[in-house]
Amino acid sequence: MNRREFLQGFLAAVWACVIASSIVGIAYAAAPTRDLTAFQDASYIYIATVRKDGNQSQAARVWFIVTADNKILIDTNSDSWKAKRIKRGSPVLIWLGSASGPAFIGKAEIIDDKAIQDSMIEKIPEKYFLARIGFYGPKRAKFDDGQIVTIRISPVRDLPDGFVSTPGTPAPKLDEPATSP
Repeated sequence: MNRREFLQGFLAAVWACVIASSIVGIAYAAAPTRDLTAFQDASYIYIATVRKDGNQSQAARVWFIVTADNKILIDTNSDSWKAKRIKRGSPVLIWLGSASGPAFIGKAEIIDDKAIQDSMIEKIPEKYFLARIGFYGPKRAKFDDGQIVTIRISPVRDLPDGFVSTPGTPAPKLDEPATSP
């Protein structure tokens, strides 16, 4: 079974649960349906933020880890546009594997928690060879000096299959229903 078939089966199961819970009157919180375990096996995600004018930024390829509670953690330079936009409340657009891969929109926040930073310092080298040999990756001194920050991303909802990174075009809103591209 390939990843696409797995995701389609997973989405069908989630949809069946949604229908069943609405029939029996069980309340549920809206949640994205992308299987974040697929993200754990991926090497990269692509992340775009939303500019003040409402348009998408250029999607950047980044290293990441997935937490036990299905949040995505990345680190970035504290003076990057990504960090600046997230500090002002920009939603994020995330693609798995490529700028045209499966996508979702999410909320992002800068995290100052040293335990989470330490988790990044430990887990990024486990996942990425260049970090393991010391060329790149988060370091305690960079966090302490304010050179880098950790960003925690909480998925809100999936974007339609085929949604691609298109810098300079209007970004979807967090609260609008998904539409086909």
